[in-house]
Amino acid sequence: MSGLPPVRVHYPHVEARDDLLAGSPVVRGTKVPVRRLWAWHRKGVTVETLVKRYPALGPAKVLGALAFAYDNQDVLEADLERERALLDAEAEKVPGAMEQTKLPFGGG
Repeated sequence: MSGLPPVRVHYPHVEARDDLLAGSPVVRGTKVPVRRLWAWHRKGVTVETLVKRYPALGPAKVLGALAFAYDNQDVLEADLERERALLDAEAEKVPGAMEQTKLPFGGG
């Protein structure tokens, strides 16, 4: 995984490949980054709400992604920090721009 700590505990519903969203862990078979589910969950968003937001995932994949996040918190924190750094760099390039920022490893 480029720029992220190694995954310590693997889960069947999560994959991290350098050729997919720059190595960010995602829900297998999708482009849904685990960092998004993790960030919302940490803010108090329930599993039920996450399943409603991503109905194609279903509860097993959402819970699997969150379990992965708990067992690999260093990976998720590094991925969130990488996202913040890219957002900050984009904002500095075009101060005051209101356009949507495109990150090389995608969003939700």
